[in-house]
Amino acid sequence: MTAAQRRWLFLAGAAGFAAFYLWGLTGLPGFGHYPGPYGDIINRIAVAQTNATGVVSAVNFEYRGFDTVAEEYILFVAAIGVSTVLRQLRGERERAARDEAVGRRVPPTSDAVRVLSLMLIGPTLVMGWFLASHAQTSPSGGFQGGVVLATSFILLYLAGEFLVFERVSPLDITDAVGAVGAGGFAAIGITAVGLGLAYLTNFLPLGSTPGAVSSSGTIALISFFVGLEVGAAFVLIVSELLEQTLLLRHRS
Repeated sequence: MTAAQRRWLFLAGAAGFAAFYLWGLTGLPGFGHYPGPYGDIINRIAVAQTNATGVVSAVNFEYRGFDTVAEEYILFVAAIGVSTVLRQLRGERERAARDEAVGRRVPPTSDAVRVLSLMLIGPTLVMGWFLASHAQTSPSGGFQGGVVLATSFILLYLAGEFLVFERVSPLDITDAVGAVGAGGFAAIGITAVGLGLAYLTNFLPLGSTPGAVSSSGTIALISFFVGLEVGAAFVLIVSELLEQTLLLRHRS
């Protein structure tokens, strides 16, 4: 197939996708005209049933928690796939990535990027921890918090400190943290089954005050485990891709 044929094939496929997408949008209700009824029911009963004022997190980690398990494991499997493929490539070279990183030739990080990145590491880490551990009190959760936590580590690389990035996020520990996060979510559901309840039933005390840090039972705990898994998965993926990039730079 020639380049022109591939281009026309892509344009035809993109046009069909755009038409299908726009057709789907025409069936949506107008803004402010939610047809219900499930959202209205959740808004009416969620806080009283869970003591979580972060109703979105209550939906994610309790009412539809089984679906959220699958979503978390999609990312978990993606991280495993990336590490499996790229680690095999690293095993075929003669020198370790750390040695290649020391001698690599890349444009130096500008002082502005370095200073700004270093200034943002601490606040980003605190914000990510807050989002992952306060899903029960605010519009946050483990998925958002995990991404922000991973960003705090990636800022080290943006500051030009690849070796520091590797040192603070070694692959073995990152793998273990991701496994604990993914396994912890599933273990909470299995614990509920062991207690004679449905999978992922909220079996911990809900606390006495809605919206408190100690409220919502398993919702807060699940969010914490999700934050660990998501953060570790993104750090792992970025670390693997960076090491592969260094290998390609070395060969070039």
